[in-house]
Amino acid sequence: MIRELSPALAGIAKDELNENPARTLDDVQHLKEWITKQAHLKARTDDQWLVAILRGCKFSLERVKKKLDLYYTLKTTAPDVTLRMKPSEPKFLEFLRLGTCLVLPESSQLSPRIILIRPGAYNPNTHNVADIMCVLYYLVQILVVECDTATVLGTKIVVDYQGATMGHVAQANLTLFKKLIAVSQEAMPLRLKGSHHVKVPSGIEVIFTLVRGLLNEKAKDRLRMHKNYDELLPLLPKESLPKEYGGSGGSIPEITEYWAKKMVEYKSWMQLEEKLGTDESRRAGQPRTAEEMFGVQGSFRKLDID
Repeated sequence: MIRELSPALAGIAKDELNENPARTLDDVQHLKEWITKQAHLKARTDDQWLVAILRGCKFSLERVKKKLDLYYTLKTTAPDVTLRMKPSEPKFLEFLRLGTCLVLPESSQLSPRIILIRPGAYNPNTHNVADIMCVLYYLVQILVVECDTATVLGTKIVVDYQGATMGHVAQANLTLFKKLIAVSQEAMPLRLKGSHHVKVPSGIEVIFTLVRGLLNEKAKDRLRMHKNYDELLPLLPKESLPKEYGGSGGSIPEITEYWAKKMVEYKSWMQLEEKLGTDESRRAGQPRTAEEMFGVQGSFRKLDID
């Protein structure tokens, strides 16, 4: 079953994403049949999941196939991000409860869902920035299944560097950033509508230069840096923001615990997720490898975002 969109979202999906409800089931069926024919690919075929990816690719079947393949290939070529922590493991929930990565409450306004990332909330001596992306990888799956606003309007990422230290900065390297960008920008089912960076510590400019060089043009254009919260907060719906940021969307511990409970609720989904991916030995043509996709000598293939 495919959940029916609200009239407002349905209008946006039609005008901006080329969604035609009379054709959607046929598109979903086409993708299911295509997946079964890919010997190397173990992928989800849930209707709601496939519709979300169709929306993220503006119903271009060819773009959907590339994104689906990449999404699951990254479980093979970038397991140090996508499989870094399994959702079924206690350490996953322990890290999630640090509040480093939060999907903020939905706004009553028609606006993208906001993902708040707080790298300063983890100890760089015990964790890595890749842990944040691993948590995001699985939180987004729940968002895809449950939130039509996110599948139609996309997401915005807000990175708050308050508390970040040189210990966090020292974790940066080119290969890791290629993998993080591949997961967040290229493979995620939801469209990335922009990123906001606030309280960026001094000395991190070199990392931003590195990251910008890996982004596609739309992502570069939508990257914004803010000196302080006063510059950032007027751009975001107050009802989505945590009370620690002057909003009415609940406290960071409350939002964090909401998602921890969701993760437990999705236990069977996540158990299946751990079994999905690619078997590169069965791929038609050249197998994908981490060296080919992320090695310093190669350049990661860029997809369009919107």
